[in-house]
Amino acid sequence: MKAVGYKKSLPIEDQDALFDFETAKPEPKGRDIRVAVKAISANPVDYKVRKRAVPPEGETKILGYDAAGVVDAVGPEVTLFKPGDEVFYAGSILRQGTNAEFHLVDERIVGNKPKRLSFAQAAALPLTSITAWELLFDRLGAVPGKSVDPRTLLITGGAGGVGSILIQLARRLTGLTVLATATRPESQEWCLDLGAHAVIDHGKPMKEQIEKLKLPPVALVASLTFTDQHYKAIAEFMAPQGRFGLIDDPPEFTMSTFKGKAISVHWESMFTRSSFQTPDMIAQHHLLNDVADLIDKGVLRTTLDQTFGTINAANLKRAHALLESGKSRGKIVLEGW
Repeated sequence: MKAVGYKKSLPIEDQDALFDFETAKPEPKGRDIRVAVKAISANPVDYKVRKRAVPPEGETKILGYDAAGVVDAVGPEVTLFKPGDEVFYAGSILRQGTNAEFHLVDERIVGNKPKRLSFAQAAALPLTSITAWELLFDRLGAVPGKSVDPRTLLITGGAGGVGSILIQLARRLTGLTVLATATRPESQEWCLDLGAHAVIDHGKPMKEQIEKLKLPPVALVASLTFTDQHYKAIAEFMAPQGRFGLIDDPPEFTMSTFKGKAISVHWESMFTRSSFQTPDMIAQHHLLNDVADLIDKGVLRTTLDQTFGTINAANLKRAHALLESGKSRGKIVLEGW
């Protein structure tokens, strides 16, 4: 089968940073399903792993987590899917990735693809939807339901992949006031179009901008990017006893900044359940099915922004380069072989 991988951690401009190669089709065992991959999307975790995780000598690592495709074969313990089912999912960080024609994934982290979406549109959603859902409801404790919630949720980096679905989830499923941040005019417009009540520029002092808006207290914060640059300023205007959630890897982060206001700090990693085989691992199967249902009902929409062509090394290198620049919006998808 065709696949895209790497042997050494190299700058994306290097010829061998990613390359096309042929490898054996994997065989499903246990609760694994084998998926014929139709479309994939690129995420920041792809280039972060490429930069820091060097494969063992002589091995080629396949990146990629998001995928949409068709179940091709199933392991002997599989009960949730059968060959021919259309699925979407974000795989495990501990296994070979989705940048391959066929991919093995545990059925407990796979959902049924939304019926109204193409494979490309569906591939944009799994990793960011799981991250946003777990961050909003499991970590920050937002209350689902449209009853009025007298609090503001601040989403820093609202135009990115996670932010794009988090804005929708918070606006459509809760009574929170949704405040996003973005620096470029087109990114600010993107956030408003997705449902944010207001958008501010995180390149400028945030406190003054928020005060002018006269919003409910900022009690929940989803810090999606550059946490180290913003968290101290955010702590100053956050409401006492609020919740601060983050998903990035800040090089500097002092928890005591939040102590005076008794603000709790929450980390979100959507790979935790699959990496540790937690008892509630199947929650991601149910979560993705809920997202698919909301998509099919028209409550949520895909966050696909750009399609970069077929799945190959040249196009994936373009995707990595754009993600590394920090100027991407929504999701980048590649489709077909």
